[in-house]
Amino acid sequence: MRTKHTLRVGDAADTGLPDESVNLVVTSPPYPMIEMWDSLFATRDEGVADALDSGDGDAAFEAMHEQLDAVWAEVERVLAPGGIACVNVGDATRSLDGSFQQYSNHARVLTALSECGLTPLPDAIWRKPTNRLTKFMGSGTLPPNAYVTLEHEYVLVVRKGDSRSFPPGDERRYESAFFWEERNRWFSDLWEFAGTDQQLDAGAGARERSAAFPVELPLRLIRMYSVYGDTVFDPFTGTGTTTLAAMLAGRGSVGYDLDADLVAAFEDRLDGIESRSIAEVSRRLDAHRSFVADRDETPGHDAEYYDFPVVTKQERNIRLYAVSSVTRSPDDADSELGANRAGDDGEDRAFTVEHEPVDTSAEGVDVPPAAGTGDASDSTAASDPQTTD
Repeated sequence: MRTKHTLRVGDAADTGLPDESVNLVVTSPPYPMIEMWDSLFATRDEGVADALDSGDGDAAFEAMHEQLDAVWAEVERVLAPGGIACVNVGDATRSLDGSFQQYSNHARVLTALSECGLTPLPDAIWRKPTNRLTKFMGSGTLPPNAYVTLEHEYVLVVRKGDSRSFPPGDERRYESAFFWEERNRWFSDLWEFAGTDQQLDAGAGARERSAAFPVELPLRLIRMYSVYGDTVFDPFTGTGTTTLAAMLAGRGSVGYDLDADLVAAFEDRLDGIESRSIAEVSRRLDAHRSFVADRDETPGHDAEYYDFPVVTKQERNIRLYAVSSVTRSPDDADSELGANRAGDDGEDRAFTVEHEPVDTSAEGVDVPPAAGTGDASDSTAASDPQTTD
């Protein structure tokens, strides 16, 4: 299997991508009213700086979101019918002119997505790892003027139109299945990635500029809401974590960012991705074997490509792929998604990734500790599902 990946320097509100050309959007925008993003918003609209200077937080909040609104309209345009958009966003707290308040970014973004015609679906909340000893802001231990610290973010999920349809028995869809116990973890609305392996994530300096999320977050979303060979779009690509996740998951991708330095630095994050990919596949296979071994009753269906049983008929053709090679491609040389883009200035990056199926136990692979998946503490309390297709 071969996938294409393109990172572009440019404005995601005007991508030039063909209509309805991407299957999934996974992104995290700059958060309005978080100080690290003030200059970005103010550069694009002087009204933002004026509102902040005058202490009018509500006006600044709305002016910032109006810039994001143009991107959400573009997301709706390029998303294919039945496609899903997942937006990771956190709320903000801010003191302006001596007044402290919370700014509900997740509510404002969800309203904008809905006004674009996208249908809201159940969202998830994920708790960010933190080393903070203080769980409050304000007047310390004296009531009533202390405030809780925000340690969670939202993953908003919306869909374009009705549910996506596939031909009966579609091979790509059935190979892309996840294990039953993974479904029980992933489709809970409360997530935690404590202990997530950061090796494939950005360095500390880049995270300060991009607010990168752990790779496990987009990796989970891509597996939940797309199939092998789909194209994933990230309009705020930053350090390229969604692109990395798409590569690991066997999906193509296209990403946009205004920061040329971040786009140029992405290639450095590909070091060792082949070994990391096979390790991730091996980890999933080993985790399922452990799940089967711990069950009181052996699952009643045999996997087609592996030496273990599975719980449901839908899992029988599950097939995991690992990255075998990544090569740098001429910018958009053979990318259908690049056909409408003009004025290539050499800042873009394009990659071709080859994926090979892993149909064995992947024994002999140096697999990192299982704690790196962030899944070890998740609950699988759901009852057995029906085993019909």
